[in-house]
Amino acid sequence: MILVTGATGNIGSALLGELHLAGAAPVRGLTREVRRAAFPEGIVAVEGDLARAESRKAALEGVRSLFLLSGMGAEAEVLAAARQAGVEHVVLVSSITVQTHPHLPAAREIQVVEHLLKDSGMAWTVLRPTQFASNALWWAQSIRDQGVVRAPYADIGLPTVHPADIAAVARAALTEPGHRGRTYALTGPGRVTVRQQVAAIAAASGRDVACIEISREEAHRQLASFLEEETADAVLDLMGGDVNDALLKVHDTVSRVTGSAARSFRQWASDHGALFR
Repeated sequence: MILVTGATGNIGSALLGELHLAGAAPVRGLTREVRRAAFPEGIVAVEGDLARAESRKAALEGVRSLFLLSGMGAEAEVLAAARQAGVEHVVLVSSITVQTHPHLPAAREIQVVEHLLKDSGMAWTVLRPTQFASNALWWAQSIRDQGVVRAPYADIGLPTVHPADIAAVARAALTEPGHRGRTYALTGPGRVTVRQQVAAIAAASGRDVACIEISREEAHRQLASFLEEETADAVLDLMGGDVNDALLKVHDTVSRVTGSAARSFRQWASDHGALFR
């Protein structure tokens, strides 16, 4: 039994599709709201939250492979419960910031989860994706309402990754030999700037979209309206305010692991153009 957490999210939903096409069985998808889940045929939907003790036992019963997103909460308890339940292998979605910006608080927290997993006694595979292409959804309302994106560092290119490629690597790690004890840095096929992302969204949505570069200070004010100050600063560093060679590096992991080329940001925009109309 494979258990996929975050099963209705960008990665989890794509992973369920991958596992279904691969004929992996049985597969269980964990979601907080079963009534909103539209899983592929044969995927068992389970309502619950691994961060809550009362959900863990039922969700983990019979599970031998676990797909786990970091940052979901109570990771130490989840990993302990997984081992007790007989889980043999965990595929963890970590973050490339563990390599590129280990000084950031969020990166330190994720690194703790990695260490907990590696010390758990279960087999492990760690995925460290870079910035998600789907982060562009932050701009969706502004594009729909005003036809504009206001963002800092508009001409700094980063190798964003399509969530479906994270899912494809996770599927390989869960169903194929040779991936246990491996840590994979995941990026797209090349660097893409904010300005290029906006152009790709405009083409995919069939509408004119302007890209206006703003200062870090203005961007910080916007982010701080719904994020903590420290988190807003960290986000801006990763958007381009504190780039380094490790953050800019393009990895060929997706093609090596899956045998298919990594999807470009243009492909992500084409897949989701309707969300910006």
